[in-house]
Amino acid sequence: MTARRKIPELDRSHDDAGVLVDINTTPLIDVMLVLLIMLIITIPIQTHAVRLDLPRADAPPPVAPPPVVRVEVDFDGTLLWNGTALTDRAALEQHLRSAAAEDPQPEIHVLANKLAKYGAVAMVLAESQRLGIAKLGIAGEAR
Repeated sequence: MTARRKIPELDRSHDDAGVLVDINTTPLIDVMLVLLIMLIITIPIQTHAVRLDLPRADAPPPVAPPPVVRVEVDFDGTLLWNGTALTDRAALEQHLRSAAAEDPQPEIHVLANKLAKYGAVAMVLAESQRLGIAKLGIAGEAR
């Protein structure tokens, strides 16, 4: 007969008094290091100052808003200046020159029909810019 060897791990009679149970602290240390790095990165962002020039109490009241001129471009290329039809491009140029010379300069709102050709709208914008209109915008339809 062969003798059986006892394996210490399977031997129930072995004394367990020498076994130490420790918590694995490596993941805890990894998480703490990540939090420390995030803290170091975010501190300069929180202390960044933005300088603002706030209005003073003794500032003059706001002036009246500038007048608004509506330039409409219809589907067939017809131009309307505040509802009045313009005959040609020269008439538009004349109106834009007089608007650019006014003080304060009016706001020009360009309203284009959804079927209007891009070239007609681009011509109005280019002429306005060329003649020195500072306040120019494209207005949409309210729904």
